Amino acid sequence: MQNHYNLIYREEEREMLPLCADQGIGVIPWSPLARGRLTRDWDTATARSDTDEFGKLLYVDSDRTVVERVGEVAAERGVPRAQVALAWFGGKPGGVAAPIIGATKPEHIDDAIASLDLELTPAEVARLEEPYAPHVTVGFR
Repeated sequence: MQNHYNLIYREEEREMLPLCADQGIGVIPWSPLARGRLTRDWDTATARSDTDEFGKLLYVDSDRTVVERVGEVAAERGVPRAQVALAWFGGKPGGVAAPIIGATKPEHIDDAIASLDLELTPAEVARLEEPYAPHVTVGFR
């Protein structure tokens, strides 16, 4: 199953991930870094954030707190935010086989590989997940 799933958008946890786990279906989520939102401060503008009209529909200002939490855990661990956001998948049940990271630079691959060795504590996971707010289902056309 190729689905939209990350720390900011977790609607797949309601039905799709449990179904995939029950049926032995692997999951390869797209946008695990929320179009880069989880890798930088919320207000940081990029060429993509300025021009990505579909991306503007996916995330809302109330998601800022999740992004801030990723930044806090990353700073405490001394690792890039991408590693924290990707490491979060490592502890999730439901058959996440491989997030589609959309690497465009060599350091994106380095962060993805390093995330495999980063084990978040249950307290860190709870801290990252706590500010989540449900979203309208998006990503399907």
